[in-house]
Amino acid sequence: MSGVMKRMGMIFRAKANKALDRAEDPRETLDYSYQKQLELLQKVRRGVADVATSRKRLELQLNQLQSQSTKLEDQGRKALALGREDLAREALSRRAALQQQVTDLETQHQTLQGEEEKLTLAAQRLQAKVDAFRTKKETIKATYTAAQAQTRIGEAFSGISEEMGDVGLAIQRAEDKTAQLQARAGAIDELLASGALDDPSGMAKDDIQAELDRLSGGTDVELELQRMKAELAGGSATQPQAIEGGTGQGQSQPQDTPRFDKQ
Repeated sequence: MSGVMKRMGMIFRAKANKALDRAEDPRETLDYSYQKQLELLQKVRRGVADVATSRKRLELQLNQLQSQSTKLEDQGRKALALGREDLAREALSRRAALQQQVTDLETQHQTLQGEEEKLTLAAQRLQAKVDAFRTKKETIKATYTAAQAQTRIGEAFSGISEEMGDVGLAIQRAEDKTAQLQARAGAIDELLASGALDDPSGMAKDDIQAELDRLSGGTDVELELQRMKAELAGGSATQPQAIEGGTGQGQSQPQDTPRFDKQ
């Protein structure tokens, strides 16, 4: 049972990872990373500003302490000039305490100044990295957009190719059916001409009837030709007899020209 649950969990994670991969847009991820880097750079800059502010505050305190130290020193000199050694000693004691504070503040000032320089250098380096990332980000986004456009164009051409393939198959099927119908029509014409099939309209004839009609037509022509020849021959024989009868005692009666009746 535990193995089944592990397998189901693995399948679920794989499906979720695939769904997230489809939903992820690299351009949005790059923009988000760039925004985070800008926020980090802004924090570093605020840190530099805070350190610089602290350093400036220490400088003001140092100036005040140094002014007080100088004032106490003048007061000690005046007290000694007036013969008040006790007042001079008090002024110098206060000046010594202020000098210790000045020393501590100077140490803190140097530390803050070093931190400020480090943070300033880090901010400059981070700014350079952010600028480089921005350039690279825009390049990647442009390349991704171009690749995406090329992919869509390729998919469109692929769809057109598949569609043209289907059209080609349809054309091939139409040509095959047309050739089949033409072959069938030619075969039917040959069968009708040979008499293997009966023509329901009664217009088609078999080969025997066609031969008889041809012979009958040829006989009629021959009979008509013989009749014409006989008429011409009879006319040529009658004219000499008429001339001879005119010169003699009597005239013979013309004989009837034989005729061939058309059977």
